Amino acid sequence: MNKSVKIYLIFLVVVITGIIALDSSTPKPLNWSPTYSINDKIPFGLFVFDKEINALLQPDTLMAINVTPYEYFDNLYDYDTLINTYHTSGTFVAVNDYANLDDESVKELLYFSSHGNTVFLSMKTLPQILLDSLKLDYRSDFEISNNTSLWFANENLGSEKYNLVEGLGSNYFSKIDTLNTTILGYQGTDKAFANFIKVPYKQGIFYLHLQPAAFTNFHLLKNNHSEYAEKVLSYLPKGNIYWYTKDLTDGHISQNPLRFIFSQPALKAAWYLFLLGMLVFIVFNAKRKQRIVPIIAPLENTTIEFTKTIGNLYFQEGNHHNIIDKKIIYLLDKIRREYLLDTTTLDDKFVQKLQQKTGKNREDLQQLFAKINQHRKGHYESVENDLVEINTLIEKIFS
Repeated sequence: MNKSVKIYLIFLVVVITGIIALDSSTPKPLNWSPTYSINDKIPFGLFVFDKEINALLQPDTLMAINVTPYEYFDNLYDYDTLINTYHTSGTFVAVNDYANLDDESVKELLYFSSHGNTVFLSMKTLPQILLDSLKLDYRSDFEISNNTSLWFANENLGSEKYNLVEGLGSNYFSKIDTLNTTILGYQGTDKAFANFIKVPYKQGIFYLHLQPAAFTNFHLLKNNHSEYAEKVLSYLPKGNIYWYTKDLTDGHISQNPLRFIFSQPALKAAWYLFLLGMLVFIVFNAKRKQRIVPIIAPLENTTIEFTKTIGNLYFQEGNHHNIIDKKIIYLLDKIRREYLLDTTTLDDKFVQKLQQKTGKNREDLQQLFAKINQHRKGHYESVENDLVEINTLIEKIFS
């Protein structure tokens, strides 16, 4: 490892160590996200409420439901025409920042309540199908200020106003069925807005509350705010409690693009292994990286140019006889080396053997060696014409 790579690695280690030390010494900012998770101890989690629900409601039996109300209560319903009722009874309790109930579950809760049971919902928003069924509506133009308070309509619960501001919603009931609905609580400063009502439904009752922040860790542990939560829950009858915890166990949904990978142990391990492998690759690649190799032009083959030059020299001097001799010498040498034939006598027997080994045209071979024998004996009319003819036959046969 060269010196520069060592310096970079040392610098990187120092920077990472400094960041870790700085991060560990810096106070963690408080998370004010409204997760409403029973596992969260942050201000707007439900950890305290989940731990104290037994003390607050004192139920005969407390059952945590982590499936939809439809899935849970439909299995407890006896469809026998002679019975046609639920095998259980009690109060369904749900606290959340928003309405996390599907339409089938709302219909199931309406049916559950119609058989003499109670449903308590504390949410900033309520399912539209429920509002339509109970002839209700709410608005969201309530202005929250530092002087906003919550209080009860029932004087038996006291006239104290609770200054709950943090995490409050701006919704209030703007339309109710005055013949059947009872207002139990208000919110406001100078003017009162209904936020807690009781709605009879056939043989059962719905308690609807629009300020779930009252049940979060922050308000249950702040001053006397827990009294407000106790008084709200005091309306619920004794008996079995069905505590709806679906969607309350994992907190708020992470916005991290890798949230699914981190939610799966195998994918999470593979991701960290990939990052580690990339780091190792970068380190070793930096160590073994080769400098750019300069392009070296290959040496030019001057043999052909040299041959052309010599050939032109012979041709210009007019020494055709010498050129023919050299071509004959080169040809016979090639025949001896490649075909292992004796070239002393260039007769018909020699031509026959050469034709058998090369597969060339017999007439062309006979014509070529006849010309060669004629040249050797000095029987030629024009040396220049003989050179052209012999060269043409050699190229035709052996090229």
